Amino acid sequence: MPIESVHETLALTVRQRCFYLFCALLLLLVTVPLLEDSPNGRIALNAISLLILLCGAGAIGRSGGALMISLLLAAPAAGFQILGYTYDAPNLNILSQAFAAAFYFITVSYLLLHVLRREVLTMDKLYGAAAAYLMLGVLWAYFYNILLYFHPGALTMNGAPVNAVLPSTMLFFSLATLTSASSDVFPTHPAARMLCAFEMITGVLFIAVHIARLAGSYPPQERSQ
Repeated sequence: MPIESVHETLALTVRQRCFYLFCALLLLLVTVPLLEDSPNGRIALNAISLLILLCGAGAIGRSGGALMISLLLAAPAAGFQILGYTYDAPNLNILSQAFAAAFYFITVSYLLLHVLRREVLTMDKLYGAAAAYLMLGVLWAYFYNILLYFHPGALTMNGAPVNAVLPSTMLFFSLATLTSASSDVFPTHPAARMLCAFEMITGVLFIAVHIARLAGSYPPQERSQ
């Protein structure tokens, strides 16, 4: 029955660890332009960020070591995030973003190890690859925010140097750079330019490697003699 098939597919999907991480990242991208302009909205965005940390720890927590590393990075990221918002302290926010960037880097690394294993390509691996790609965009957004904190004006918007930008603008710039698309934000500091270059290279390599992984999952059949 078609209904039973749909039910089985949905039941299989919600059992995938990486599915929840992927959904949390999509939730962040969809809601960030709607919530960033109000105090209550920023609280909601902080809650979504904490949800991503939780889902990320669950996605890579297939071994005790990975789970321990993720929790050691997620705990200070969440703690400094709450303190930074409560006391409106930019230095605490930067500390939170630094720990969050380290968490994202570790999570992406473990997700890629999971996806690229020489095993059957499962739905969980597909969600893991999609989540890893979105996490790369958020990771570089953290890098750019940290750079702006130490080097104000390292980025320009419409030709004017900026010291800080809205989260949606930074995510747009990062994802545009990851996909080698154009943006109204431009790097002027040498470190910013190198960050952009590395992000573009990472985006191209990510797509190339995963296309090769998908192609390897379906080996060509031997031709009949």
